[in-house]
Amino acid sequence: MTQVKQIITGSIEENCYLIYSQKTLLIVDPGNDANKIKAEIEASGIEPEAILITHAHYDHIGAVEELRSDYDIPVYISPVEQEWLTDPKLNFSGLMHHNDMLDIIVQPAEHLFENYQEYEFGDLKFKVVPTPGHSPGSVSFVFDDFVVTGDALFSGSIGRTDLPFGNRQDLLQSIQTELFTLPDHFKAYPGHREPTTIGKEKKTNPFFN
Repeated sequence: MTQVKQIITGSIEENCYLIYSQKTLLIVDPGNDANKIKAEIEASGIEPEAILITHAHYDHIGAVEELRSDYDIPVYISPVEQEWLTDPKLNFSGLMHHNDMLDIIVQPAEHLFENYQEYEFGDLKFKVVPTPGHSPGSVSFVFDDFVVTGDALFSGSIGRTDLPFGNRQDLLQSIQTELFTLPDHFKAYPGHREPTTIGKEKKTNPFFN
């Protein structure tokens, strides 16, 4: 039975997720508050195997370096945003100095996702699908009966497209082709706010009705 633990991190309340089975644990988008994430990992009693990144905005990668070195695990990201990890201007941490934020510089990811590829860690399996629009290298992770959508699709909303490199047309299209084609009962775990389901968003999301 795959479990999903939502951990809200940082000042803009980003969702980090621990996805785990009986013996395998994956960390998705550790945005901030490394100690809070580590406490939940320790509570699970399972050693993490990898860090998966949906997209490289600062609020999704702030705790990557600490967790990567503490657990000695690799990082996976879309090749489109590999260089965003090391560049505070691209990951936007360098544009946010009004809130005393430090530049976030993450070492390059060890692995680059291939779109539509299936990845297997222990008894966890997921497929990577491209969901660009909020950012050009945004991806979502499709598991057995749920999907992690990053900042593409939210409960009742979609990701911002007014930031540099955002594209609203791309986002609407990628949600329709990659996410709304999933079964209605699939739970969707977004990068901010509460989870939803694919069926609910297809029916009620104001951006599509």
